[in-house]
Amino acid sequence: MISPDIPNEQYRALLKVSESIAAHCDLTELLRALAQQLPRVLTFSSMELGLHDLSKNVMRLHMLEDSRPIPVTSGLECPVEDVPGGWVWQHQQPLICTNLERETRFPKVIPMIRQEGIRSLCIVPLTTVRRRLGAMGVRNVEAHHYGQAELDFLQLVAKQVAVAIENTLNFERAQQAEKEMRYQYERERLILEINNAVVSHLSLRDLLKAISLSLCRVIPHDAALLTLHEPGSGQLRLHALDLRMFGTIPFEEGVLISLHDTPEGQAIASRQPVLVGPIVDLTRFSSPWVRHAVENGVRSGCAVPLITHDCTVGALSVVSAQENAFGEADAGLLSQCAKQIAIAVENVLAYQEIANLKDKLNKEKLYLEDEIRSELNFEEIIGESPAIKQVLKQVGIVAPTDSTVLILGETGTGKELLARAIHDQSKRHERTFVKLNCAAIPTGLLESELFGHEKGAFTGAIATKMGRFELADGGTLFLDEVGDIPLELQSKLLRVLQEQEFERLGSTRTIKVSVRLLAATNRDLAEMVESKLFRSDLYYRLNVFPLTVPALRDRRQDIPLLVRFFVQQFARRMDKTIDTIPTETITALSRYDWPGNIRELENLIERAVILTQGTILYVPLPELRPRAGDEVPPPATLEETERQHILRILKSTKWVIGGPTGAAAQLGMKRTTLQSKMQRLGIARPI
Repeated sequence: MISPDIPNEQYRALLKVSESIAAHCDLTELLRALAQQLPRVLTFSSMELGLHDLSKNVMRLHMLEDSRPIPVTSGLECPVEDVPGGWVWQHQQPLICTNLERETRFPKVIPMIRQEGIRSLCIVPLTTVRRRLGAMGVRNVEAHHYGQAELDFLQLVAKQVAVAIENTLNFERAQQAEKEMRYQYERERLILEINNAVVSHLSLRDLLKAISLSLCRVIPHDAALLTLHEPGSGQLRLHALDLRMFGTIPFEEGVLISLHDTPEGQAIASRQPVLVGPIVDLTRFSSPWVRHAVENGVRSGCAVPLITHDCTVGALSVVSAQENAFGEADAGLLSQCAKQIAIAVENVLAYQEIANLKDKLNKEKLYLEDEIRSELNFEEIIGESPAIKQVLKQVGIVAPTDSTVLILGETGTGKELLARAIHDQSKRHERTFVKLNCAAIPTGLLESELFGHEKGAFTGAIATKMGRFELADGGTLFLDEVGDIPLELQSKLLRVLQEQEFERLGSTRTIKVSVRLLAATNRDLAEMVESKLFRSDLYYRLNVFPLTVPALRDRRQDIPLLVRFFVQQFARRMDKTIDTIPTETITALSRYDWPGNIRELENLIERAVILTQGTILYVPLPELRPRAGDEVPPPATLEETERQHILRILKSTKWVIGGPTGAAAQLGMKRTTLQSKMQRLGIARPI
């Protein structure tokens, strides 16, 4: 084994070998150096290095060939008890086999060694003063008797190799520790920067750019994408992207992405990160979105779901032009960041929604104010009867003043319309008209609706709220159904009317306002005062200028005008042409008492316009309740009602069925359809 030609120089050669291998800090480079240097001091067919892996308790084998300058570093892992090197590591004793043909130990590996032509071997421990590293052995293709001198020299070589390997492993361990510390520092810095981005950006595009810039130091990528659920479509929409290396391709902001067959869709469905690496992995997705990305250079990616309050709002993706650019550690870190990013996205979306609602509210306010000025004026209060003219005259008198008006009348008589007319004709017409139906608000919430509340004033008061009096400051407040205000709240309302000041619930700060009050009720407030259900002082404060709206039965001559107005309004809205209202219909409507007043009439005409199929208005008159003393007609079936309607149209057209002015055209149906209905209903032209 020891070269016989230079026995006196072998120690000097070993010293040179030690100096050569001691300079290497990488295990692969060290093994390459051993393969080049050890043949100077040892003769062998092959050399085996087995390093023990403590975490797995296996021997990792590396083979060095004397005829090859580069080691065959297979990294083969074998159980300790299955290989000779494992026995040497365990017992810390040399193992010498002079003839492998007679070796019966290690049955799993010895036959394979013999197949390689090896006939003898000698293995010694690789051990330093601090740890047992493994074993090192030489192999020969001939049966060889290893003497004591050879064994001693091999052990001396093994000590030098063990020191070199230990130094290499220590260096790699130190490098790994430093790398982990640096990685941990970058992770913590990344989380901090993302937290700062969460509170610093109110735009999805700016948010993603800031996040991508921070991510790139820890998770290098070529593009980052933010996709969010598209409401009602079952798809994702690309809301923001940061193209670092791809320029302007392959992604376009605003495109829709399928939830199926995409990494983003899989991440959302599974609520787990999705890694895609080699091109083969990407091609398993059939989505055109993924195919387009691959065609434009994407070779790997990682998508993580954005989950907040147990709701998945979308996905964050990073992609690269390099294959296998992302690993499990990257996916874990990205998932951790996604928790904060999801909160940021939710905040941005909430801010955008509030901004949109605020803009919408401002536009609606301008629109409604314009609508009130243009439509809800005296010209739109339909009527020519003395009763309505008297009311309008009173409106004209009181509107320019700032006096409180109490509008009395039955339900459905148009009290709110008169209140709007008073506001429109007043000095406050350019300011806000605010209304509140006191009967529609629960008693416990009515005070908050009127005066507002501070945050925390009561359970559920999570934010400060402005009341209706504050909203109406400088304008008009209309309190409908004022008779339903509870007694305990009436004193506070009286104070506001008298002093024009109040405090929000939960606050001691007095708020001064300038509000004109219009009130309305269908109840008898004077009787309620007598019954102690309404404060007398509040009643007198409201009853400054009482205005009584007549019931529809008291202004019957206005019914034809109202019918025509509502017919035109609903026909225009439903895109219908109705130019004839039968006289008998007007007569029947004028005789009816209308307990629901104008609101009942409006609803009936809307239903009539829906039922009308031609140009002649059809009103379901049997639905009207008869007045006392009238003969009660028998209830009509739907078939009989249809029959009478068709007969009436046929009579008006003198039984002409076809043509542009015939019965079929007026009924809005084909001639053959009308003939079929006439046959089914037993309608025949009289002889």
